[in-house]
Amino acid sequence: MAYNKDNINMGFGGQNPGKKVPGQGPNSSSKNKPKAKAKEAVKKQPMLNTHKINPFKYDMNELLSATSMDDAKASAFLASVIAKASRVSSKDAKDFIRGYIDSGDLTKDEADKMCKLLDKYSKYR
Repeated sequence: MAYNKDNINMGFGGQNPGKKVPGQGPNSSSKNKPKAKAKEAVKKQPMLNTHKINPFKYDMNELLSATSMDDAKASAFLASVIAKASRVSSKDAKDFIRGYIDSGDLTKDEADKMCKLLDKYSKYR
């Protein structure tokens, strides 16, 4: 059997001319890949503890039932407070709660109780 240049098998580690091997080629080096940006240090801030959402909801519903806010509005209000407190920060949720004092849905006392409740169920993360 005659061997020619095109017919030789390189063995383990050799390139197969007919098949494309991932990780090899002109565009596969790590130099050409964009580098991930370094994460900026974010200061920890108080947020709602996600493990205690159910007790928080229960206590907030107790406070909301004593207010003059109607049930549909109270439900949407509670959902917004939970979303802000668990995703953004407790401070933003407190500002959101205090915004309802101006509209007349909450009194200052009720808002203060809700803010204290947020402090009770928050942790730094």
